[in-house]
Amino acid sequence: MKETARVSLPALPSVLLAILSVQGGAALAKGLFPLLGAATTTSLRIGLSAVVLGLVVRPRLGQLRPAQWRAVVPYGLALGLMNFLFYLALARVPLGLAVTVEFIGPLGLALVGARRWLEFVWVGLAAAGIGLLTPWSGRGLDLGGLALALAAGGCWAAYIVLSRRTAAVVPGQQGVAIGMLVALLPVLPFGLASGGFQVLTPHLLLLGGLLALFSSVLPFSLELHALKTMPTRTFSILMSLEPVAAALSGWLVLHEQLTLGQWLAVGCIVAASAGATLTARHPAPAVGGE
Repeated sequence: MKETARVSLPALPSVLLAILSVQGGAALAKGLFPLLGAATTTSLRIGLSAVVLGLVVRPRLGQLRPAQWRAVVPYGLALGLMNFLFYLALARVPLGLAVTVEFIGPLGLALVGARRWLEFVWVGLAAAGIGLLTPWSGRGLDLGGLALALAAGGCWAAYIVLSRRTAAVVPGQQGVAIGMLVALLPVLPFGLASGGFQVLTPHLLLLGGLLALFSSVLPFSLELHALKTMPTRTFSILMSLEPVAAALSGWLVLHEQLTLGQWLAVGCIVAASAGATLTARHPAPAVGGE
């Protein structure tokens, strides 16, 4: 009997597709905000992602030891808050800028304990990007939205640290599936209070399913597939393209325009992120961002 040929996507296209999927999902989410609100959209995305992962992974909640719960609960809370804060920011500032500012979180984590002169170059580039984004005149960009994106970036940095701890004590994809369930806890009360679920229709539920697919399920699967063969350093450098992909997605899908100064800010922070990863002693992949 002839063996069925298996089609396996190479690592590089997998990462690029994951980036496009995440940013396309973010654009879809922003389109749902006027109908459902940011809180309900976040709840819908995380809830449906948890359902899909639960069906695929079938997590054994009753078999977790106390030490494993102590790892997975903070991990899930960081995941939920990261997504919620990012969507709140996205409701107030353009997609490309929200992702750019959020990227300061993992960038700052990569530069903690900087000692070499080259590392301070990346700090300077990131600072220049922040300076270019700041509306010094007091007009223009929403400062509250930028602050929310920065808070989401802080949660992203915490998520990276906590995901390492969870992966070390919870086998396979159990930690991710359980963490997604926990991620719903800090978000769902806001989603219910906002009243967005009251206007939910089958059409909106379908869009929520697509959001969960493009923002969580598909990119996560593609990233894990790529990490099987791609060096961590290469993966992390490619993930630095997220802000550029976000800006382009915002322009193409949401018709959001960035000024020249804002594009320069995106470029500065992307260069700082890629440079910090390239020169880091032990780079960590920033999997599972917004």
